[in-house]
Amino acid sequence: MEPNLLVRVSAVLYREASLLDERRWDEWLAMYLENCEFWLLAWDSEYELALNPKTDLSLIYYDNRSNLEERVVRIRTGLSAASRPLPRTWHLVSNVRLGEQTEDNLQVFAKWQTHAYRHEQTDTYYGTYEYWLRKQDGEFRIARKKIVLINDVLCTALDIYNI
Repeated sequence: MEPNLLVRVSAVLYREASLLDERRWDEWLAMYLENCEFWLLAWDSEYELALNPKTDLSLIYYDNRSNLEERVVRIRTGLSAASRPLPRTWHLVSNVRLGEQTEDNLQVFAKWQTHAYRHEQTDTYYGTYEYWLRKQDGEFRIARKKIVLINDVLCTALDIYNI
């Protein structure tokens, strides 16, 4: 394992969080590979997660970057009712840990928390991330992001910038 790998990988996760908070959508999208997977799991029961995005209910599931790009278009143009007005967000990423490593991919785990402020109300979301990162042109890009939302009883709409 290369020296400082955890530091480099953590910087990728921190950058993604900052880009979401700063609404720098194009730079955020560029972090994802074309054939990426973005999955916010749903809970099947109080203690069991849905395990297959193709057959089970998901809160959000996109199987490539063009779906994320479409979501960003809807946010930018106001076509997303969930995003009017767009909340101010603050992401915190912590407990970054390395998982499996293959020649092409690196698995990364982290904890996260997001605060979203809109209409004089602050909502807090938190959970876990599992990423699969792949080096492309010397930089880590996101091949897969799997998100578990722990507090899934929501009082408002949820979107990509909340998680």
